[in-house]
Amino acid sequence: MSNSHNDTIPLHPSNSQSDIDEIRSLIDDSVHSGPAVVLPARHPATTPPPSSSPFISSNIPPPPPVSSSSSLQKLQSVPAAPPPPPPVGNSSSIVANGFGPPPNTLTEPVLDTVKRDLWRIVSNLKLVVFPNPFREDPGKALRDWDLWGPFFFIVFLGVALSWSASVKKSQVFAVAFALLAAGAVILTLNVLLLGGHIIFFQSLSLLGYCLFPLDVGALICMLKDNVVAKVIIVCLALAWSSWAAYPFMSSAVNPNRKALALYPVLLMYLSVGFLIIAID
Repeated sequence: MSNSHNDTIPLHPSNSQSDIDEIRSLIDDSVHSGPAVVLPARHPATTPPPSSSPFISSNIPPPPPVSSSSSLQKLQSVPAAPPPPPPVGNSSSIVANGFGPPPNTLTEPVLDTVKRDLWRIVSNLKLVVFPNPFREDPGKALRDWDLWGPFFFIVFLGVALSWSASVKKSQVFAVAFALLAAGAVILTLNVLLLGGHIIFFQSLSLLGYCLFPLDVGALICMLKDNVVAKVIIVCLALAWSSWAAYPFMSSAVNPNRKALALYPVLLMYLSVGFLIIAID
């Protein structure tokens, strides 16, 4: 027991006293200085802190992220456009009035195509040759122009003249066809050079349809051998053709140039009338 007591090292009295004094001084200082002031927590400012960025920040919260699956579902949920309604009534009347898409003529029967072309020829013939309220407005009269009618009237007149000829029927047909075809082209170019406001093929169609009275006169003269009757019939046919072509050709050019546009037309019709009378 004596050995264990001797082995214990006692604390140094000076060191323990200095530690106690230091702790006591710290407690006294804290008491004299008063209770510690705890600052309240600062609420976040409503305005954003100033930033060095040149752009103005927005108070709008950013949109939530959208996943690819949700966007795909939204795309799938959009309803498709409804199909167009079926046409009501007759679609041909809509197309004839200038509304709606043009008809598809590639898959229609040949008989329907022939009927439609013949109906167009008859309609244009009525508008050009016979009295109608559209004669004062050439744009409305020949809006749906074609070249089948003029081609048919030119060929018919050539066949009628060659049939009336006693010799060289093929040459008569060639001369008549060349005179009418080249004459229509030259007359159209004449109107365009005079400053006329008309389409080239529309003018060809007009001059071809105006040959219908001369075709009728040639058909009647083919059945008559009297020269006086031929002259009267040809004069009436010339007057009818000139009357049919006058409003269209005169309205296409300047009023001061009507004579320059109408004189060549009358000259060509006179040439055709002379062929009808002379060929025997």
